[in-house]
Amino acid sequence: MNTFTLHLLAADRTEIIENVASFTGEDKSGSFGLLAQHDRFMTALTFGLARLALADGSREYLGFPGGLLYFVDNELRISTRRYLRDTDVGRITQALTRELLEEEQALEQTRRKLHRLETEMLRRLAELGQA
Repeated sequence: MNTFTLHLLAADRTEIIENVASFTGEDKSGSFGLLAQHDRFMTALTFGLARLALADGSREYLGFPGGLLYFVDNELRISTRRYLRDTDVGRITQALTRELLEEEQALEQTRRKLHRLETEMLRRLAELGQA
């Protein structure tokens, strides 16, 4: 069976998974799959689950808040802030919902606060310019 190597790269850890038979993920255009010897490919993963089929017949699931996927020279590299990895789809779905959604909500609050700060700074600069 043809296989490829998966490199998971996150802010807090790195893993290498050998003997991956297939990867199924999702980007903005929808679901897609990768097999060994696939042509060079790059895409931005969306928030959600991906599925790995390993050469021994087992399956694993990966949960992402999004990330960058790059397949070249029979190696798949996924760069993301954080990921979850599990063999049980129910368990990883619960963890993804709980942990990653909380993180995304916190990041969205930070973005809103930064936008308000930027708006206030521009308003004050405009006032200084009029004075």
